[in-house]
This record gives sequence, structure tokens and C-alpha cells, in this order.
Amino acid sequence: MKLRLLTHRATLLLALATATPALAQVPLNPTTPAAADTTHKYENPTGVPTVVKKPFFKSKVFKAAIVPAVLIGYGAYTFNGGGFYTNQDAQRDIHRLFPSSKSRIADYLIFAPYLELGAVTLAGVESRNDRLNVLLIIAKSEAIMLSSTFVVKALSHEERPDGSDNLSFPSGHTAQAFLAASIVHTEFRDKSQWYGIGAYAIATSVAGLRMIVDKHWQSDVVAGAGFGILSAHLAYLTHRNRWGRKAIGRDIGFAPTFYGSTPGLTITWRPKK
Repeated sequence: MKLRLLTHRATLLLALATATPALAQVPLNPTTPAAADTTHKYENPTGVPTVVKKPFFKSKVFKAAIVPAVLIGYGAYTFNGGGFYTNQDAQRDIHRLFPSSKSRIADYLIFAPYLELGAVTLAGVESRNDRLNVLLIIAKSEAIMLSSTFVVKALSHEERPDGSDNLSFPSGHTAQAFLAASIVHTEFRDKSQWYGIGAYAIATSVAGLRMIVDKHWQSDVVAGAGFGILSAHLAYLTHRNRWGRKAIGRDIGFAPTFYGSTPGLTITWRPKK
């Protein structure tokens, strides 16, 4: 009898020991809510997610300025015969490959990237901005480039290789060509990188031609490229597309016509609402 009683007690103690952890997890008063955590109460009172600041080298301003800054910096470094590879060294080497010339092809080639821009647009390739905003960006870029290069030319007072005047630094022709090339690249880079590559190849040819005709030193054309690219980038950074984004589409058509026996070309324009 005693043995049976001891067995029952042992079984009861074992059951209580097993149930103790589970009972310990049950709150004494299940209707009482848990206390609110007020440790970080005043860190973000509005509940707006904290904006994570990007590193400076990932900002739009840095990306827009880094390449022009390098080009203008190198031009300033080699200005007036300075640097490890002087203007005279570059002029001597380029005339080893190309004889001096009086060609004025660069005077017209500076606008070739704009012709590319117009041709690609008329072919129906959709650009980044609509026509009106592209024209506004071009106007703003040209104003920035012309004013900045004019001021620097007047302040630097560098003599041209041919001695014609003291407005050599930076090269305005090169700045114009690279400005137009930068706009072409920005407008069509989402469609194909080859549009920009072709435009920059033309701009580089302008820089080389200005050295071949002895109108500019290497410092002039390198800095001029920087001024042109920077002017375009500044125009895009400060531009606000207030007229909306409208697809270009194929709203311009061409058709051959004849007026009697004289051949001609008819251009039709179908504006969109």
C-alpha cells in the first residue's frame, strides 16, 4: 500500500515538473498589453523613412563634372608650354603625321553632330526629350559654352601657333563640336551607343584638324572638349521638362514629286495632339 502511494506521488511530481515550463510561459494577466518601447521615441517622430544619402561619387553632379574636369585640368596643366608632354611636343608629333594645311573643313564639321541629331530624329528614332525641349537644351548649352570660352580666351591671352591672335585657349571649335556630340549621346544612348560614338568621332576629328591648321595647341583642344561637354551637362542638370514628354514617332514623311518635268521632294508633317 505504501509502495503504491509512493508511486502515485512520484508520478504526480513528474507531471508537475513537465508542465512547469509551459505554465511559466502563460502570463499572469493575459488581458494586460505589453509595455510600449519608448527608447527610440524621438528619433523619427513623423514616421517618414530616413533618406539614405548617396556617396558623393555617385551623385549626378559628380558624374556630370568628372570627365570635363579632367579634360580642362589637363589643358590647364599643359597651358603655355607646361606639362610632361608640352604643346610644342604635340605640335611636332602631329605634323610628322599630317602636313600643315589651310583647310577650313573644321568650320563646317563642328555642326555635323547636330545634322546627325536631326537625321536620326527624322528617321523616327525616339530621343530622350521631345523636340521643343531638345531645342531649349541646345540653346542653353550654347549660351553656357560661348560665354565661358569667351571669358577664358580673354583672360588666358594665349597666342595661337600661327601667331594670328591671342585667343587660342580654349578651342571654341572643339568646344562646339563636343557640345553637340554630348547632346547626341545623351539623347540617343538608350537606343544605341553608336550614335554617340559617331558624334564624338566627328568632334575628335575637329580637334585634330584645328591642330593641323596651326590654329590651336593640344592644351586648347583638350580644354575645349571639356568646356563643350561641361556646358551640355550643365544644361541637362538645370533643365526642367515643363512641356511634358511626347513620343516623336514617324510623323514626318517624304515623297518624290514632279512639277511638269522637274523632279522635287514633298515633305509632310502630321502633328500629334
